[in-house]
Amino acid sequence: MAIAPVIFCTIAGGVAKMGDIKAFGRLGAKTLVYFELVSTLALGVGLVVGKFVKPGEGFNVDPKTLDPSVAAGYLDKARHGGTLVEYLLDLIPKTFFAPFAEGNLLQVLLIAVLTGFAMTRLGAVGEKAAKSLEDLSQVFFSLIGVVVKLAPLGAFGAMGFTMGKYGLAALIKLGALVATFYATSLIFVIVVLGIMAALTGFSIFKFLNYIREDLLIVLGTSSSESVLPQMIAKMQNLGAGKTSAGLVIPTGYSFNLDGTNIYMTLATLFLAQATNTHLSLMQEMTLLGIAMLTSKGASGVTGAGFITLAATLAVIPDIPIAALALLVGVDRFMSECRALTNLVGNGVATLVIARWEGDLDRDVLKAELDRGPTPARE
Repeated sequence: MAIAPVIFCTIAGGVAKMGDIKAFGRLGAKTLVYFELVSTLALGVGLVVGKFVKPGEGFNVDPKTLDPSVAAGYLDKARHGGTLVEYLLDLIPKTFFAPFAEGNLLQVLLIAVLTGFAMTRLGAVGEKAAKSLEDLSQVFFSLIGVVVKLAPLGAFGAMGFTMGKYGLAALIKLGALVATFYATSLIFVIVVLGIMAALTGFSIFKFLNYIREDLLIVLGTSSSESVLPQMIAKMQNLGAGKTSAGLVIPTGYSFNLDGTNIYMTLATLFLAQATNTHLSLMQEMTLLGIAMLTSKGASGVTGAGFITLAATLAVIPDIPIAALALLVGVDRFMSECRALTNLVGNGVATLVIARWEGDLDRDVLKAELDRGPTPARE
């Protein structure tokens, strides 16, 4: 309800305040390069782990025994086209307000950037408009704060429903996949993101401790979007410039979803193994390429990763689409891990890119991490 307006106000206002379009282009280019490299690495990690651990081997599921309507329901929600042209055309909204109504974050990003560029051409009028957007974003930040306080009640009900409907025994059967996914995500955070953090000059463990309250909220809501305003504020507290934090965090919600990427390739191989579907090396590389495309724009709301997985399977006919029904019962558990990994990935990305751009105060970063978690300052 509120994330799309928050992203619009933050990005558009940030672009307008930069004034220097070349500086924004440089920051945007560095952001996208980093996102593409790390996202592709996450996809590769999921593919390698799935290939060697083989969590789905031995299930011997006959796709004919599965209910195809379950997969069809999620497949209908997948928005990505099957070709690059269709994907690019889908970035263009039908109207200015359509992306806000549909929750299409990629289209919101496009409108925000165009609006920010337009405001830079208006001089004093543009500056007033940017200030108004900044003030409006505070309203939505406050709205999200109210929702987050009530979110644990909804999370409690959702988890209770999952356990009551599918039973503990049914969930245990898929425990190997869940355990593999959690272990892979943890290794990715500690090793891959840990290296990125070390090269930037901070400890990944101190960073995790600093955002621990946000991690707990994400764990309860299964959505990294629930802490978007707090994360922007905390990255600024850690010494990242306002422009860097305001651009990287919101953009990362569409382009830098490390947890979702790991899940997509790992879950796809799991379904192939569970249904005894052999994939050649070429098909696995095709899967990697398709996932690089379909993963862009998967917002951080609960279930978005599952919908994105459906979009990926739709263009890989070898794996029965009905096999998605196998994951419905445990997707809630994996959604939590996806959201947590996405959040950490975007936080680390903000600090890395801010330093790359020369927009990070390393003294403040060290002092804040040594001090430990404090409430995000406005």
